[in-house]
Amino acid sequence: MFKNAVQLFEIFGFKLKVDPSWLLIAALIVWSLSTSYFPEALPGETARLYTVLGIVAMLGMFVSLILHELSHSLVARSYGLKVGGITLFIFGGVAELEEEPHDPKSEFLIAIAGPLMSLLLAALFYGASTLSDGQSGASLAGAVFGYLGLINLVLAVFNMVPAFPLDGGRVLRAVIWGMTQDLLKATRISSRIGSVFGLFLMLTGALAVFTGGGVGGFWQILIGFFILNASNGSYQNLLVKTALRGKTARQLMSRTVHAIDATASIAELVDDVMLRHGVSFVPVLSGDALKGYVDTAGVRSVAREDWGSRSVLDITVPAEAENTVATDTPLNEVFRRMTTNTRRKLMVVEGRRLVGVISLSDLMHHLALEQEIGTEFRAGG
Repeated sequence: MFKNAVQLFEIFGFKLKVDPSWLLIAALIVWSLSTSYFPEALPGETARLYTVLGIVAMLGMFVSLILHELSHSLVARSYGLKVGGITLFIFGGVAELEEEPHDPKSEFLIAIAGPLMSLLLAALFYGASTLSDGQSGASLAGAVFGYLGLINLVLAVFNMVPAFPLDGGRVLRAVIWGMTQDLLKATRISSRIGSVFGLFLMLTGALAVFTGGGVGGFWQILIGFFILNASNGSYQNLLVKTALRGKTARQLMSRTVHAIDATASIAELVDDVMLRHGVSFVPVLSGDALKGYVDTAGVRSVAREDWGSRSVLDITVPAEAENTVATDTPLNEVFRRMTTNTRRKLMVVEGRRLVGVISLSDLMHHLALEQEIGTEFRAGG
């Protein structure tokens, strides 16, 4: 999801990563606090002090977001779910669950854990702010704590809006799931509400821009656009997982594979295999053993006049875990691998023996057919 995210450290076994987009929001927070919030809360201080306080408050928000997502992750792990890590990005943070919760109860508790943590932090920071303001010379800390109390309260309230994939939307999905015992239906309903909420934010944001709302309106449009895409994407992702559940690479792989012997020349590869059969991805074999694959990019890396004298092995990408998959690998895992990197075809193997090739287009065709059949059944029912 966040290919450019940089890992900072691990906490309780979870990898904490920061997407470069977080740097933008961090800079905007520091700028806003140092030019508006702190000058109003603490008049008469220097610009340098306001900037320092802005940085401190931004780091406090950073920690608050981590604790919010960490609470989701810890509860998810307690239910046996795998969490890929915690990533902070321009719109906040996300605990990357690698699978859906197994039942409505776990979904509810995982979802509610984040807002409850934010409410707890808001109470603690407001308490600290009150104590600090009651002491001589402690108004600087009071201003910082006051801001952190406010931002955690806003974080809790906003996340509890019943719009998927916000935490409130996940709580709503858990309730509907519990009532209907149908995860797909619960996700469809909560996702539609999320889409409506996203559109509402975009429309009101646009109205704010045209009526002088400035940066706040643009920011609202961006958040609405993110929620709209995320809600639709979450439902589509669940549709994919449902359609592929219980199936393996063996069931969908293509057994008709145009391979080439490792001793062949590049000219033979091009003329006898690629052009003759109209394929751009060709496994390379040495007897029955799989050596790797060649593609058009490898062919283009060699001058045309050298194709006759150069061996296929010279441009072969070796067979390894990144480009092969076992026959019993679940299709959900195959789909995840294809959509998280640039590989669109994987060689299906049993040991060192090639038994087929599976491509992203195979999966997409299967999903389209599943959806068409499912739609026809619903229409006919």
